[in-house]
Amino acid sequence: MLTAEVTVPVRPERAFATLADGWLYASWVVGASHIGEVDPGWPAVGSRIHYRFGLWPVLISDTTVVRAIDPPHRLELEARLWSVGSAWISFTLAEKSAGHTTIRMVERAVRGPAQLIPGPAQDLIFSVRNQESLDRLAAVIRARSQND
Repeated sequence: MLTAEVTVPVRPERAFATLADGWLYASWVVGASHIGEVDPGWPAVGSRIHYRFGLWPVLISDTTVVRAIDPPHRLELEARLWSVGSAWISFTLAEKSAGHTTIRMVERAVRGPAQLIPGPAQDLIFSVRNQESLDRLAAVIRARSQND
């Protein structure tokens, strides 16, 4: 399984705080263009982010739901993508050295036609997009840590 990965110069708690801020998702998730609502209690299990993806004027509304959480080490989401299905997305955070956190992201189609694609092919489809998403997330984390 190909894993997108990035290391940021902050402790896991600070990195997780940015990852867990649902209002920031459109700033770093490739394809997300607008956050319309974040459920109260996000990122509690079962809470949702309501978003739009695509390029204006063709925007499709859907949701991402929290499936599991273990702050500041793990966040698992199920992202729905209209009629295409949904994907399981896992983020793990680990402090590799003092004040430096490695974030790993794995994604798998779990519903819809894309789940029929073999795992290695899904890796190729998702890995480049996920690496770009993590690179964007790292930039947001760095910017937020400079402002504190």
